[in-house]
Amino acid sequence: MRGLPPAARGLVFCAVLAALACTAPALTDSAVSRPAVILLAGLYLGCELVKSCPLPGRRVPEGIGSFFPVVLAAVFLLPPAAAALVALPGAFAAPVVQRPALVRRVWHGAQQSMGAWVAGQVFGLLAGPAALGGGPSARAADFPYAMLPATAAATAFCLVVTALDGAVLAAAERGPAATARHGLLTRSVAPHCVHGLAGLMMAVMWRSPYGVPAALLVLLPMYVSCWVFAQYHRERAAHQATIRALVQAVDIKDRYTRGHSERVGQASTMIARELGMAEDRLEVVRIAGILHDVGKLGVPTRLLRKDGPLTPQERRIIELHPEYGHEMVRGIGFLGEARSAILHHHERVDGSGYPYGLTGEQIPVLARVVAVADAFDAMTSTRSYSRARPVPTALAELDRCAGAQFDPAMVRALTDAIGRHGWHPVVTSDDDLQVISENAPAGVAGAGVPGPAVPLPGHGPADGSGGPLPERVRTARPAARTALRALSAQDAAPAGADAPRSQAPPAGGRRGRDGDGAGAGG
Repeated sequence: MRGLPPAARGLVFCAVLAALACTAPALTDSAVSRPAVILLAGLYLGCELVKSCPLPGRRVPEGIGSFFPVVLAAVFLLPPAAAALVALPGAFAAPVVQRPALVRRVWHGAQQSMGAWVAGQVFGLLAGPAALGGGPSARAADFPYAMLPATAAATAFCLVVTALDGAVLAAAERGPAATARHGLLTRSVAPHCVHGLAGLMMAVMWRSPYGVPAALLVLLPMYVSCWVFAQYHRERAAHQATIRALVQAVDIKDRYTRGHSERVGQASTMIARELGMAEDRLEVVRIAGILHDVGKLGVPTRLLRKDGPLTPQERRIIELHPEYGHEMVRGIGFLGEARSAILHHHERVDGSGYPYGLTGEQIPVLARVVAVADAFDAMTSTRSYSRARPVPTALAELDRCAGAQFDPAMVRALTDAIGRHGWHPVVTSDDDLQVISENAPAGVAGAGVPGPAVPLPGHGPADGSGGPLPERVRTARPAARTALRALSAQDAAPAGADAPRSQAPPAGGRRGRDGDGAGAGG
């Protein structure tokens, strides 16, 4: 608890008190079926513990998720307080990766207990118990009406769990609550409703003449579905690991801009959300922002770490990094549309950008988004060649360059987003990614989405027209590549290759080394 901010500690403490208040009546109410509570609680506990137990020849994949159908079946079969009690053992036993493990277990228990209590109240208000049927009279369940209270209860459970997730993330990260929980709800409603329907099937079978054994059979297909989801979760984890490895490689090579990639991804997401892009595209935009400079891995280190001004020849070499980046990632299928943003994020709407000199609408939308986010972070961060500017000054510079260097719509979107939510740059570490993964399980949006036609370097513009490259590009590229080969040979020499550079910006430094700063002139 000591490592948590005071707001997060207070939220955890209040959640524990609320969970105790929800479960206390079940301990004294004689009308509650103790065997049913013990059986369901033990079943939920066993479902969570089985993740750590070896199966014949293999282990349960990580990320298999919680068996919420058992909790929701308890919501449908028991009073709200008893359902809240059922949720506690399994929530405590759920595996946690990050420390403090005890605090996380307590939080998960309180969170699910409160969600089960609220879901039970909603189910009772909609006459759900009567719709289930069963009992001494063996009355049949009232379908399809029984699905209404079940869906409402599952949605209520989702709302409580999601709201608490967003609140604790906002408290832990000291950020706006609306930003922390944005997207969690839309990604969670559908899975919880599916779990609710499975819980309803389990409850109906429980009250049927076939009894408890038939109800337990419902868990088998649910386990299979969770196993499939776990495979998807592992694929997503592999994608995230690939992205982290590429970003870390760039940070190591150009350590002065450490964190720049994550901040550009954050600003790009803000722009895309302000433009009203769909949720499944926001993740693609974020990845595009994070990986936009991956091509710098192909640029000699001494150029990236150079304190003094670049010569025209050195600048032409650095201007090859979008093409290098596209070459590096074009075989990574899950990046989809993000590949075009990596290639074209230094194009300018007036056609004076690089590498292809595209204009206006010829530039892919994601590239125009990343261009604004890249320039904004370059101006608000201290570099070897410039000091950080205040956010209002940077936004004013973007507005001045709108229509020539940047798409005015993207500039307005960033200005409006920062005006509403402020600018709270957060560097995404491995621990942060794990927290997000635990609290907001979701697949990689946009995975497998085909991107627009993107040519290989020298094969024509990316709009698919197949037209010739601008003359300045055709003449500059061979000279730049020749100089790059010479510099690469020099860069292989150990003497002074990794010498640290001064942190103070040199006199007369430019606003943008590779064109990422507004007004840099590309």
